[in-house]
Amino acid sequence: MRGTGAGKVRVKTAKGRTAQSTRWLERQLNDPYVRRAKAEGWRSRAAFKLIELDEKFHFVKGSRAVVDLGVAPGGWAQVVRKLCPKAKVVGIDLLPTDPIPGVTLFQMDFMDDKAPALLAEALGDEPDLVISDMAANTVGHAATDHLRTMGLVEAAAMFAVENLRKGGTFVAKVFAGGTDADLLAILKKHFTTIKHAKPPASRKGSVEWYVVAQGFKGRPEQG
Repeated sequence: MRGTGAGKVRVKTAKGRTAQSTRWLERQLNDPYVRRAKAEGWRSRAAFKLIELDEKFHFVKGSRAVVDLGVAPGGWAQVVRKLCPKAKVVGIDLLPTDPIPGVTLFQMDFMDDKAPALLAEALGDEPDLVISDMAANTVGHAATDHLRTMGLVEAAAMFAVENLRKGGTFVAKVFAGGTDADLLAILKKHFTTIKHAKPPASRKGSVEWYVVAQGFKGRPEQG
């Protein structure tokens, strides 16, 4: 590993390291968001994506109960706790997540039939914000990867519709091309505004976008 005249770090291909992993490491070392996250104590650069989305759409501050789907490694939950220190936060992920003060964590598959009820029970109140940074493990086939991730997003949206407090917000990662027709129909039926955004912290070469659905219309029992 060595620096260049322009300050960029170059990574030599080491024995046992693939060219792909070398490129990933080089990108990480030269990513200003990665450096900022480390300096400011965030667990991942993804924290800045939520911060930037909130700066544009103003949905985090004032939240009292939040569900974080795909919580690992915990950057988004950290942001929520910093902006809303009194908020109750529940997170779930297949991957382990180190404890976060004030956050209840579950290591399990959100698609498990028991997961939605566990999250709702742990929160003990209707959430006013459901955030999802979930994405399916990629298999290298673009169409398949898109469908698998959109399946997760649709499940997250249905969880939001079945649990959100009236007036609440749903934020989720989607792929390039935005929200597919079926999901968009669900969101338009249940929320007053739906916007798509790519925060500056999202890498330019990435296919990820985010959908922000605000103004949950409520369920019949909510009046």
